[in-house]
Amino acid sequence: MDTLLAIASRREVRDYKPRALPRDVEERILDAGRLAGSSKNRQPWRFHVVPGELLVDAVYEPTNVRGAPFVVAIVVSGKGPVSFDAGRAAQNMLLAAWNEGVGASPNGISDELAARAVLELDDEERIAIVLSFGYPAKPRDPESHSVDEWSARAKRRPLQDIVRRR
Repeated sequence: MDTLLAIASRREVRDYKPRALPRDVEERILDAGRLAGSSKNRQPWRFHVVPGELLVDAVYEPTNVRGAPFVVAIVVSGKGPVSFDAGRAAQNMLLAAWNEGVGASPNGISDELAARAVLELDDEERIAIVLSFGYPAKPRDPESHSVDEWSARAKRRPLQDIVRRR
């Protein structure tokens, strides 16, 4: 898939088919996260693959993880721009998933203590984000529209409202 088409056509997917992802698809998604750039190449992340049911009581939107066949918590440690680096890894994973026809949704942590217990984290580790993945219950064909058409449908502010040039 064309990168711009993937970016323009990807939307959050929260309802999944009850179908497991093949292991090779899971590995490609995880590898896309691993390949993300990071400040000074620190690679401050760890990817915890857990059954979504274990995190239902610890995330802001339990339904996002409840039916997801593949759930990844991105955990970071260290100093510097580790949250930004985790975001880069997460975006790589989201786009790689979409390239495979897999939908996804990010989810924040509402109960830090419960999530830490599930993930068995040490004191220096913190949860950056939880990503749920699965085949969309309502499939969407990225090729059904052009990049410009997807962009127009994205309900985003126009570039001229957010870009300042000097």
